[in-house]
Amino acid sequence: MLTTLNTSYTDTRAADLAWALGREPLPALATLDLELTGTRLQLRLLGASHQVLLEEEGGICSETVACIPGSSTPLPLGVAKRVDDWEYEFAARVEVLSPGSFAGRAQELLALVSDHPHGLAGVFPGSPHAFTALLAQHHEGQVHWRTWHAYPQDGQLVATRTRVGVRVPATASAN
Repeated sequence: MLTTLNTSYTDTRAADLAWALGREPLPALATLDLELTGTRLQLRLLGASHQVLLEEEGGICSETVACIPGSSTPLPLGVAKRVDDWEYEFAARVEVLSPGSFAGRAQELLALVSDHPHGLAGVFPGSPHAFTALLAQHHEGQVHWRTWHAYPQDGQLVATRTRVGVRVPATASAN
């Protein structure tokens, strides 16, 4: 699903992005509710980037990557944590592209995500290449999502990849 976000472009630099786990839902400009093999997932586009809410019988997991006022947690290159009964893994990278390469990559990603049944992309007013996009899938008992945050004025594309899997209790794996 592709939407135009009716807001100003507030996260204007890749360096301003922060990561947070476990935040309450923030006001969203667009959402996509998914049911992926018993897992409820909500992809959320914020004025300041994205939030993903995952809910299963085991609880709720919330990931936020956005410009968060007062946040002291910058965007990490990688995180591996246990969240309740889940194993959570997050990775991020920043690509720097030439203007021509950036435009081509932006069009490619927007086409991929907007045509996918588990994809949500929002374009910010003022530039067709200023966007945030999310794409989710369920694979081998795990939920995965990827996101892209585009900063055309700097030629920067922030890509994140997250995997959440159910942890097998130690007693069950010993049998």
